[in-house]
Amino acid sequence: MVRSTPDEKLWDDLIERYHHLGEPRIVGAYLKYMAHLDGRPVACLGWGSAAWKVACRDTFIGWDAPTREANLDKMVNNVRFLILPWVRVTHLASKLLAANTKILVRDWHDYYRQPLALLETFVEKNRFEGTCYRAANWLEVGATKGRGKYDQHTYSKPIKAVFLYPLRKDFREMLHA
Repeated sequence: MVRSTPDEKLWDDLIERYHHLGEPRIVGAYLKYMAHLDGRPVACLGWGSAAWKVACRDTFIGWDAPTREANLDKMVNNVRFLILPWVRVTHLASKLLAANTKILVRDWHDYYRQPLALLETFVEKNRFEGTCYRAANWLEVGATKGRGKYDQHTYSKPIKAVFLYPLRKDFREMLHA
């Protein structure tokens, strides 16, 4: 984890330079990670507060608005995932997702004193297929409507596939508590 360390600036710089979306404005809680191989950075992963409303996700969980509002903090969003462009390692992305997920659960609890039940991410359908998420056993549950994170009333944003990763068998019960 690189949050609040000297390496956080390197994470920011790498994401700004090499990720097609650039550095995110992470709202709310967040953690940032850098993966290294032979002492050199190979990937950056960023996690932040879950999206406020996502119809297919909320239906998958079985949330109504009050239940979502009460339990949204038990989820986090993979806001950035970058394998640096010069890195070529077979299956690296899915292996990093699996390894980082385990560390994230512990670190999130230590940092925020909040248990997690579910992870989410959004994959731009016209750019990527979500192969690494599928390979790491994430579930594709639908797609966004193209309204953006501020629920704009126009449909001008790219459509994104919604992937979820349950962290526990009883995730739905935990997200309804």
